[in-house]
Amino acid sequence: MALVSQRTVAILAFDDMEVLDFAGPYEVFNVAGELGEGNPFSVHSVGVTGDPVAGRGGFTVLPTYAIAGAPIPDLVVVPGGAGSRALMTDERVLAWLRERAAEAELLLSVCTGALVLGAAGLLAGKPATTHHDAFDELAAVSPTTKVVRGQRFVRSSETILTSAGVSAGVDLALHVVQLLAGQETRDRTVTEMEWMWQS
Repeated sequence: MALVSQRTVAILAFDDMEVLDFAGPYEVFNVAGELGEGNPFSVHSVGVTGDPVAGRGGFTVLPTYAIAGAPIPDLVVVPGGAGSRALMTDERVLAWLRERAAEAELLLSVCTGALVLGAAGLLAGKPATTHHDAFDELAAVSPTTKVVRGQRFVRSSETILTSAGVSAGVDLALHVVQLLAGQETRDRTVTEMEWMWQS
C-alpha cells in the first residue's frame, strides 16, 4: 500500500461548543493518524483568540492556535453547540472560514456548526444538514440551502461536508478517513474506538 501524505486537521474550539462535536472528530482523526500507514493525520485545535474555552458542561480546551496565527490546515472541522450562535455574527470567524474554504482540502461541520458555515455564505445553493432541532435555523440563515433531513451527513460540495447532530460527527469523520486514508485505516480506527453505529 502506498504511503498516504499527512494532512493537518484543525478543529475550531469555542465557548459553549458541544463536547462530542469537538471531541468525536478529534478522536477519530487522532486515532486514524496513529494507526494509519504513514501517520495520515495530525490534529490540533484553533480558538478565536487562543484563550482557554469552556464547552458544554465546563469541558475546557486550551487551543493550540488562535485563528489569527494558525497555520493553514488541510481539513477544518467546525463543531456545533449553543456557542455556535455567537460565531454566526463574529466576522473574525466568518472571514477565517471563508479563507479556509478557499484553501483547505475539506471543510466539515458537525451539528449546528452548519449554521456558522451558512452565516459565512458557504452553503448558499448547496444541500446541507445539521442537528434536527436546527433545520429551520439553517433555512433562515441560508435561505438557498437545501436542508437535508434524516441523513447522518451530506456532501454539500466537493470541499464541504455537513453532519447531523452530535454523534453524527464521528460518522462524518470516519467517512473522511476512509476517503483520504482508505478503508483499512477506517476499519482500524473503528475497531480501536469500538464504534458500533450501523448505517
